Amino acid sequence: MTRYLAALALSVLTIQPAFSEPVEVNGIAAKVNGRIITKNEVSFMLAPRYAQLATQFPRRGPEFERQFNESREKIMQELVDRQIILSEFEQKGAAIKDNIIDEEVDRQIRELYNGNEAKFREELKKSRLTMDRYREITREKMVVEFMRAQQFADAPPPLPNEIQNEYNKIKTELRDQSKDKITFQKIFIPSADPENPLATPETQLALAEGIAKEIEGGKDFAELAKTYSKDAFAAEGGLQEDVPRTDFAAEFAAIIFEAPENKVVGPLLDPRGFTIVKVTGKNLGPSPTLGEVRPMIEQRVQRTKTSAQYERWIEGKRKRAMIEIND
Repeated sequence: MTRYLAALALSVLTIQPAFSEPVEVNGIAAKVNGRIITKNEVSFMLAPRYAQLATQFPRRGPEFERQFNESREKIMQELVDRQIILSEFEQKGAAIKDNIIDEEVDRQIRELYNGNEAKFREELKKSRLTMDRYREITREKMVVEFMRAQQFADAPPPLPNEIQNEYNKIKTELRDQSKDKITFQKIFIPSADPENPLATPETQLALAEGIAKEIEGGKDFAELAKTYSKDAFAAEGGLQEDVPRTDFAAEFAAIIFEAPENKVVGPLLDPRGFTIVKVTGKNLGPSPTLGEVRPMIEQRVQRTKTSAQYERWIEGKRKRAMIEIND
């Protein structure tokens, strides 16, 4: 595991021993034409994805590493491209209004942190980023979108059927997630069992994995919950009905709300142990009308239609830029 991954791991409960390797407080992740991208910025952008992967893969392992590295490489490329484009934007003397930046920050808190501003600010603090710096990062991201739109302003406009099809494809993603509710069955295995002083996080995870296999083999979820689960809903077969999305940690909600109904998910890493979930019903929040989001949908269609042109354009910029990426 790299030092970078180890540093992130310290902020999430694991069943593995603590890392003894010293953690760098901050450093330079990359330089682009002399402009610095800090490791703290990369860490902050990775934090929601890392938390979800850590929850999904309690033992970490190759798939965890693969997905984490893939996410990090994608974020690094995004940040590098952002710095390349920013220099051109600033040469034009353009600006983005503060209220537009505020709206985008609010959207990110809703979607990445389940509307939990306290959690968002906690992650800022962990990454040693101020709100002002985060607003600046958000501004930079919006500049990239603006410059991309400007670069291909002469492209053919989206057709009505293209707009409608794109809206139909993503309208569920655009819903008010704070209104989501879910019904599910749950088996909770604590990492420490007061009734068994010999239990360790490792043995408790092995127990949870064994229970999940029994369910896959056809055993009744409710009966196993009554036998093994250690929470207030065990007697009801682990059933919890119409629980608001906002009651869950963002990373946990992201996993279970994406799971198909009647699919068993887990064991998932919980701050206090391990959780197996079977989703039995969802009541999702309302989606905006096409009229409310038409400009954004048109922009998405335009971006898709010009993606090949954009890649050629940005690749040319990359070749001329002075880029230095650190491990």
